[in-house]
Amino acid sequence: MGRLSLVMALAVAASFAGAEENRVVLGKLGQAVKQTQIMSKPGTGRKYYTLKPYEYVVLLTGPKGYFKVLLQNGAQGFVSSAAVARLPYNVTKAAPSQIKAGSPQFALASDSARAAAAVEGTDARYQNTPYKWGGNDPLNGIDCSAFVKYLYGKVGINLPRTAAEQAGVGQKIERLEDLKQGDRLYFWDHKRGKIGHTGLYLGNGYFVHSSSNNKGVDTDFLTQKWLNLLVAARR
Repeated sequence: MGRLSLVMALAVAASFAGAEENRVVLGKLGQAVKQTQIMSKPGTGRKYYTLKPYEYVVLLTGPKGYFKVLLQNGAQGFVSSAAVARLPYNVTKAAPSQIKAGSPQFALASDSARAAAAVEGTDARYQNTPYKWGGNDPLNGIDCSAFVKYLYGKVGINLPRTAAEQAGVGQKIERLEDLKQGDRLYFWDHKRGKIGHTGLYLGNGYFVHSSSNNKGVDTDFLTQKWLNLLVAARR
């Protein structure tokens, strides 16, 4: 068996299961036959990743001579079809639950569960984890929304992947004085014109997040700078 690439979206074990009930097909399993580059455009553009021989990828149909590759952060790159073997197996994942604000799934998250997620976020294991856009690894590289998703996942709550999506689910918190430990904070990104950052409230004005400004996972105080950007809070 070859090594799993960082661009794999899920375990290979799930790939061989094929399309099952309550599962979504992401694409076909592929395996590199030689070292090659995954690029932002067919044969050109930004280099996303160096694919090593025998690494697995999720393949989608692409233009002539290329496959589209599903990246871990949900983006798509391109790889030469001459460098990758398309295997006869579907890559699947569990169908996402339709979580909406105030849904029963979120009602099951007790104050103690959310507090446990916040405490987990301050664990010393994560303090040296660097910020990585699109990253999902809590020890080697992770972005803000993946970190919040990971922490909530530790207490059994499945959140969407991006900060903007996460901000639309759960119980809305209207006032700062109502914030509790483990509530999710969402901040506006003026450059992108949308919610672009998130963290977990720790209490006493502090929150934990994975920040490019801090170059990784760290705690911060809700200074006026952050309050000016705070546009939503959910639990």
